[in-house]
Amino acid sequence: MAALAVVRGLREHWASASAEELEQFETDALYGFVLARASAGLADGTILGDVGHLDQIRSWFGRPLWDMEPADADAYFGKVLRGSPSGTRLARSQALTTYFMFLELRHKVELHRMTGRVIECPIDEMNRPRGTKDAQLRIPPSEPEVGTLFAGWGGELAMCRKFAPAARNYTASKLLSQVGLRVSEACGLDLDDIKWDLGRFGKLHVRHGKGARGSGPRERMVPLINGADRTLRRFIEDVWGQFDDDHTRPGAPLFPSERKNADGSSRRAGDDALRGGLKDAAKAHLPAWGEKLTPHVLRHFCASQLYGNGLDLLAIQEVLGHSWIATTMRYIRVQQTRVEDAWVAGMERAAWRLEGLIR
Repeated sequence: MAALAVVRGLREHWASASAEELEQFETDALYGFVLARASAGLADGTILGDVGHLDQIRSWFGRPLWDMEPADADAYFGKVLRGSPSGTRLARSQALTTYFMFLELRHKVELHRMTGRVIECPIDEMNRPRGTKDAQLRIPPSEPEVGTLFAGWGGELAMCRKFAPAARNYTASKLLSQVGLRVSEACGLDLDDIKWDLGRFGKLHVRHGKGARGSGPRERMVPLINGADRTLRRFIEDVWGQFDDDHTRPGAPLFPSERKNADGSSRRAGDDALRGGLKDAAKAHLPAWGEKLTPHVLRHFCASQLYGNGLDLLAIQEVLGHSWIATTMRYIRVQQTRVEDAWVAGMERAAWRLEGLIR
C-alpha cells in the first residue's frame, strides 16, 4: 500500500529575519517599486503621488505594509478615510493595490522566507473603495449650432482690429471641432507637425498627447479628415506669415503668439488665448451657449459628429487618443433621431410580420 505524502503548510519552515533586516528590506522594496514604475514610463509626479499615499497608510498602520490584512484595510478605508473625498480614497486604494502587486511579482518568495507570510493584497472586491460621483455630462451643441458659430465668427474676421490672432483662434477652435484635439495638444503643435504627404488628406503628428494613468505624453497621428486639411491650408497660406516668423525654423509653432522670444522668434499661443477667443465668439454668435462652450465641449462635438457620420468607435478612439474604448463611448452624444428611427423601423418590421401571420 502506497504511503501518504505529508503535506506541510507554507508557514511551517522559515528563518525569521531581524528587525534591522526587515527595515532594510522594506526600504529596498520601496526603492525597487519606484524604479519599476519609472521604467514603466510613469511621470515623476504620479510616482511621487503613489509613494505619498503609501507613506500615509504606513504611518497609520505602524508596521510594514505587507503585514496588512483585509480587516486592517476595512478599518483604514471604512473609518480613517470615511469622510475623505472619493478621489483620495480611490487613489490611495490603487496605490496600495499596485504596491502589493509589485511585492507579489518580485518578492513573494523572499518575503515568505523572511517573515513566513504569503503575500495577499488586503484590498478585495468587498472593501475596494468605489467612486461616488460620475464624470460631468457634457452634451455638445448641435451641428447647425456649431455651423452658426463658425459662420458668424468667420464673417467678422475681416473687420477685426488684430486679424492674425483672431484668425488663429478661429482656426484652432475649428480644428478642435473637426478632429477633436485637446487645447493643450493644439498649443503644442509645430508647423512641421503637419505631414501633408501622409494618408489621403495629410496627418497631424500630436507629440504631446495626454498619457494614460499618469504616464508621459502619448504620441499619435491624427488624419486631417472632416475638412481639417482645408482649414489648416487656409490658415498657413493666408495668416501664418503675418506673425513674422521663419517657417523654416525648427520648432516654429503652428499657432504663434504675438509675443516674441529673445531671439525675435514667435512664442506659442497659450491655451488661455485660445479659450478666450472661443468664449468671446460664443457670446457673440451663439449666446445660448455663452460660458458653456469650451474647447473640451468641441472635442465632444467632434466625437458625436464623426459617429453620426458613420465613423466606428475604434476609429474615433484613435482620432481622439483615448486609451480605453469606454472613454470614447462616454463622448458620444447622438443629436439625430437614431433611437426614434430605430424604434419606428422595429415597429414596422413587427407589423409586417404580424400581417404575414394573419394572412
